Amino acid sequence: MREFQRIDRISEELRRDLDAIIREEMNDPRTDCTWSITRAEVTGDLRFAKVYVSVLEDDRRDQLLDALKNAKGYLRKALGRRMIIRSAPELIFVNDRNIAYGVHIAKVLAETGISDLAEKEKEND
Repeated sequence: MREFQRIDRISEELRRDLDAIIREEMNDPRTDCTWSITRAEVTGDLRFAKVYVSVLEDDRRDQLLDALKNAKGYLRKALGRRMIIRSAPELIFVNDRNIAYGVHIAKVLAETGISDLAEKEKEND
């Protein structure tokens, strides 16, 4: 159980540091869009990290993911300087559509009036 807590802490630290590096140090115009690193999953041996990236602008998603994949080496080196681990894990970027899906569902609910119905039920209780 203790090992899982350590991996979770490292995963969260990696997510935070990688977010800061991309926003502060990368000067790639393809990163100028609304995005978020939703989570990172580091393997138990700390060799690989799967990084989930959510992009709200559909037309910019592929550009951002390409920019991140092209900058993997730079990002890994920058992570190695920031994090206190022997070697930074190899980064694997994955498109995370959960936030975009949530926005889509909210729009559908708003269009059908279901959200208004739920609010009215709360008022009547």
